[in-house]
Amino acid sequence: MGDIVGDGLSRECPHHVVEIESPFFIGQRPVTQMHWETVMGYNPSKFKQGWSSGLRPVDSVTFQDCIEFLDKLNESHNAEPRLSLDGIWRLPTEAEWEYCARSGTDTKWSFGNFDGDLDDYGWHAGNSGASTREVGLKKANLWELHDMYGLISEWCQDNYRLDYTINSNQRPFLDGTGAYCIRGGSWFTESDSTRSSARGQAKSTKRSDGIGLRLVWEPL
Repeated sequence: MGDIVGDGLSRECPHHVVEIESPFFIGQRPVTQMHWETVMGYNPSKFKQGWSSGLRPVDSVTFQDCIEFLDKLNESHNAEPRLSLDGIWRLPTEAEWEYCARSGTDTKWSFGNFDGDLDDYGWHAGNSGASTREVGLKKANLWELHDMYGLISEWCQDNYRLDYTINSNQRPFLDGTGAYCIRGGSWFTESDSTRSSARGQAKSTKRSDGIGLRLVWEPL
């Protein structure tokens, strides 16, 4: 976990080993506006005009909004086991997010180190047209996950800390500071901010048209 290539920012250093011990399922795409509105009854997104807006990622959701969304999912959809297992919906931890973004690689992006190839895999400041787009339009990474790079930054469970070597496992780091990790970059960030190891932060009350979420389902 962290900057393995050697030209990342200080908040990605030093790279270190984190053990993923517990199974989890992660969404193939970010949560869409249609999914959010179906559960919550409203759509907070900035980019909700046009016939295809329901297939764009939900944006402008705070961390607290996401917790409410997850609570409603768990209340409504966990009455029956999935794959013969009980479980809960939640946000990914920072370790889980990077693990999935890397999809077994140690390069800047799962497709390599050349940012000229990023256009095939993600929406960023250089190709987005100053807006989000429908999820899943770009190529998936090696684990068939779409939009890990750009499009919408994604909330993680962890409180942000400058030295993230504190954690050596996949469990979230929580210290009550109120600032949480966001990952993946977005439609308005430069390519460097979309790398697998790139890290960002936002207060739990932050509402931005560049922040959304991706679901994890954890078997219990």
